[in-house]
Parts: sequence; C-alpha cells; structure tokens
Amino acid sequence: MDKKYCQFLSNGESKGARYSLNMPQKAFSGGIGIRNGNHPGSSLEFKDFRDYQPGDDLRQIDWSAYARSNKLIIKMFQDEVSPHLDVVIDGSCSMSLENTKKLECSLGLLSLLTTSAENAKCTYKTWIASDGIKPVINGSLRQDIWEGIDFQYTGNPEESLEKMPPKWRSNGMRILISDLLWMSDPYQFLCRFSENAAAVIIIQVMARTDIQPFIHGNTRLFDCEEGTDMEIFIDDSAKQLYKDTLARHQENWIYACRKTGAIHAMIIAEETVTNWHLPELEQIELLGAL
Repeated sequence: MDKKYCQFLSNGESKGARYSLNMPQKAFSGGIGIRNGNHPGSSLEFKDFRDYQPGDDLRQIDWSAYARSNKLIIKMFQDEVSPHLDVVIDGSCSMSLENTKKLECSLGLLSLLTTSAENAKCTYKTWIASDGIKPVINGSLRQDIWEGIDFQYTGNPEESLEKMPPKWRSNGMRILISDLLWMSDPYQFLCRFSENAAAVIIIQVMARTDIQPFIHGNTRLFDCEEGTDMEIFIDDSAKQLYKDTLARHQENWIYACRKTGAIHAMIIAEETVTNWHLPELEQIELLGAL
C-alpha cells in the first residue's frame, strides 16, 4: 500500500485509542450481547435462535423447529452474536482531491473507527466502494496489513453497490465514509445500503474548498471522475449558485437519511485532522471517550 496511505491509517489508529464505538442494542444479534473477541472467529458454540432472514445460510435452519412450529428458525453461533461493524470507504477520485486534507481525513477516520470498534470488543470488516463494494484485503485485522485501498474509481458508491452487492452481516452497524458528491436519488441508495442493518451512519467528509470555492475569474475545471475539463468564468453569482445547489444536495441527503432511519454527520477534513477531536460524531453518540 502507498506509504502515505499507511501513515494516514496509523495516525487514525493512534487517535482512535481514546474512543470506544457505541453499538446500538439491535447490533447484538438475537439480543444476547456477548463479546468474546476482537475479530470474527470460527467458533461453533451454539448460542441462540433467531428468525430466518432472506440471504441466510439455509444450512443453519433448524428443521426440527420448523416441523414443530412451521417457522423458519436460524441457529446462531458464537461469532454471529458478537456486535459487528461494516465500514465502507468511498474509493472514487474525488476523495483524494489535491491540495486538501480529504484523503488524510477519510483514511484516518476509517482507521479510527475500526480501532474504536476493537476498544468496544466489536468485530469489524472494512470495505471499499470501487468497481463494486469489495472487502479490503486483511480488512478485519490490524490496520498496518490492509491492502487494496486506492482512490482511482471514476464512479460512485451507488454504482459500486449496483455492480457488486456485498454480503454484510445482518443486524450489524454499517457506516459509509464519503463526500456524497454524486448526483442521484439518495433515498434509493440508502434503502439498499441499510437493508438488514441495525444502524446506519453516513459520514460526509468535505474539504473546505468543497464548501467554499476560492477560485475567481476565468478558470479551467477538471472533473477527475469523468476525465473531462472545461473553461468557465467564476464570479460571485456563480459561487452563490454553487452554494445553493450544494445546500439542496445536502438537504436531499439529510431528508433521505431521516426517511430510512440512517444518521448523517458532516465533518470538514481540514478542521478534523488538526486535533482529531470529533464533536460531530460524539454528538450523534457514535463515539464515546474511554
């Protein structure tokens, strides 16, 4: 992995040592709430039953219980009842915007969240939204051996989810780290992203220049995801139009989150990486201080 990426992950890991991830009660599958380890295991120790959900392994159905009750019941084992986090980072080009701290913040946040999950004795798995939602290599283990993270995808997480839907843990917490700067219906995306999750958190990472463009006059803009550029004149009215459009885009995401039960939080990359204080995530009770 790129040395710069490794350094950003290491920074997040060290900052995450002071936090513990707050898991919703629903994330304890079957309501057991047992925490036996930091990573998924291969234990076959039986713990509980729960109702069958579409996508469950048919081999885990208790057919004797079905014969008695005519209900499909799943046998749950040790690794299935531990609280679990699936965290997805947007691998599109806009996340590594030059002359900003967006990349540093996003990777640091990814590492911080998994470290805080370990502190909460919660299993986790990291994913990247690129040409499909793909698991990060070694992404359930320590951060210094992760592989397969880059930011060269020219699409967006919605297209990733459409191309290759992942098999996420049911009743776990699910987090997306993204700038959300793609045009589509966020409600449709969130319906699919949040399916069978106990809780969904959307963390929007923005650079200062995403919020407040500083350019003025004749400017050549390059779309890093479309691979196109164009000459435009930027004046105060153009800046105001951009701000108004961005505000409507934000409102659409916030409304879609409310409608689907997801929680939205926005952080500014440059402000976050100065001290890694995260009041936005503490406010939504995602993180607690150790």
